[in-house]
Amino acid sequence: MQNSSVSGSKPSLSFWQIWNMSLGFFGIQFGFALQNTNTSRIFATLGADIDKLSILWLAAPITGLLVQPVIGYLSDNTWHPKWGRRRPFFFIGSLLASIAMFLMPNSGALWMAVFVLWLMDASINISMEPFRAFVGDKLNTSQQTGGFAMQTFFIGCGGVIASLLPTIFTNYLGVSNDAVNGTIPDTVKYSFYVGGAVYFLSVLWTVLTSTEDAPADMAKFEAERAANKGLVNAVKEILGGFFKMPKTMIQLAIVQFFTWVALFAMWVYTTPSIADGVFHATDAQSSAYQEAGNWVGIMFAMYGGVSAIAAFLLPWLAKFTSRKSVHLICLVIGGVSLMSIFAITSKEMLLLPMVGVGVAWASVLTMPYAILAGSLPSNKMGYYMGLFNFFVVIPQIVAGVVLGAILKNFFANQSVKVLMLGGACMVLAGLLTLVVQDDADKVDATSV
Repeated sequence: MQNSSVSGSKPSLSFWQIWNMSLGFFGIQFGFALQNTNTSRIFATLGADIDKLSILWLAAPITGLLVQPVIGYLSDNTWHPKWGRRRPFFFIGSLLASIAMFLMPNSGALWMAVFVLWLMDASINISMEPFRAFVGDKLNTSQQTGGFAMQTFFIGCGGVIASLLPTIFTNYLGVSNDAVNGTIPDTVKYSFYVGGAVYFLSVLWTVLTSTEDAPADMAKFEAERAANKGLVNAVKEILGGFFKMPKTMIQLAIVQFFTWVALFAMWVYTTPSIADGVFHATDAQSSAYQEAGNWVGIMFAMYGGVSAIAAFLLPWLAKFTSRKSVHLICLVIGGVSLMSIFAITSKEMLLLPMVGVGVAWASVLTMPYAILAGSLPSNKMGYYMGLFNFFVVIPQIVAGVVLGAILKNFFANQSVKVLMLGGACMVLAGLLTLVVQDDADKVDATSV
């Protein structure tokens, strides 16, 4: 299903054109970073038990499971002379996500926070999935790895700033970090307000500064779009894609499964692990627990910052080895780093394993998509990128269902052991990269 002749005919874009089309990911990651860093903290502050956290997080991956392939399918079958194909979804998703980010920290009850998490994640997914397809649409094979690396750079930068916001508000702006009467701290509230604004404005920049090319054969496109109308046809097409997946996509799905179990474990359980093991706090409404929440933000900022730098090194390394080799090494480094948190009792030393996690995160956001893009048909790029997200969210759903029970029944509610389990899964994912077949031309596929 290689389409090198099609993608190879696309003109090369300048650095700034790729910069503009990727900038929206800065805002998207603002949303995800605030969600990943603070959701367990918000749930715990509102009274959630530690062994219930993974179940409460299920709203996020289930939403992605439902939204991503649908949005991908719809964007493939969309064309507007002014808005193009993907940009309408960028804009609508960013508007809805910004509203949800203003609502999230004002949740007055646990059920409300879970509902808003669903709304926020659905909205972020509406924006994010078409961005992945956007690279496949716009860039030829020689620039695709660099395009995904640019996205990863902005993801890293957005993640750093968003993760640090509660600490910035606490230490430099004098905003209260206390959970007064069981309410969410003002530092978290203001962080989400800033995040909502940044999200919308960043995506708007990409919408206004980037263009999209009309289908080469508009008559054929219109005919296919007319044939695809209707709920029954849409569902048939979406489900039918499972049986037509390229071999490379199936192989990557196995790697993705264990990778995203690890990442889900990290996002859900780092805050309670660090609060208990380093700050010696289990009461989520205590000052020490909220201080731990801020420190987790600093830790996540570290891995985000490292990923932003590594994003531009990975394509260069892949040029001299292979994308598979780079992904294997990065995942093993990340997994070992995540497991090492068990032995660390100093908050400053906790930043060290985040360097390794950042290396892995950069590769997770770059290499699988770069490997996959070359094996997809150009007219279904959005759909298959959305379908590929199944192998991001299904492992999170599995993890959400089983990790709480494992924590309670096997780990005696010591959440740091879940981080160790996650690290082991990431190492396994790295080793499974050996089964992936990357058929793209080595020179073209790894050039920036």
